[in-house]
Amino acid sequence: MTLDPVAAAFDALVAGLDAPLVVVTTAAGGERAGCLVGFHSQSSIEPRRAAVWLSKANRTYRVALGASHVAVHALTVADGAVAAHFGGETGDEVDKFAGLAWSEGPGGVPLLDACPHRVVLARVTLLDEGGDHVLLTGAPVLAQSPGAFTPLRLGDVEGHVHPGHPAHEA
Repeated sequence: MTLDPVAAAFDALVAGLDAPLVVVTTAAGGERAGCLVGFHSQSSIEPRRAAVWLSKANRTYRVALGASHVAVHALTVADGAVAAHFGGETGDEVDKFAGLAWSEGPGGVPLLDACPHRVVLARVTLLDEGGDHVLLTGAPVLAQSPGAFTPLRLGDVEGHVHPGHPAHEA
């Protein structure tokens, strides 16, 4: 497939930014879910807000629709296995929390013990603008970080983590 020049230039620019990766977890209706996310950002200074974009193809998106909270776990360069686990499996087929140490956080969200750099967001809004991802904006109700870290970036896992769902399934 040949990309038009604007799409090719956009893809090159975004690849050069090499986004840090996070794992988003959530719970609703007795279900837990989590996925690897590359689209996220602080979205307001005052009041403090953060945004994550969830793929419509992921089970995490479907569970988050009924959730009051999500947890955003920042991954470090040592968390490649966590990225592969949450990014390379689909919650439609496996329990991503089986065998992992976690505890329940605000709103019932699973907090991954192996990922102590995290924020729990109370859902403020959900926006579907028609693309393959949906924007969830939240207010921080819990933030934890034991200190400085080097983030795991998309470039660190490219070619090693293959999505549980391709984008065209959204």
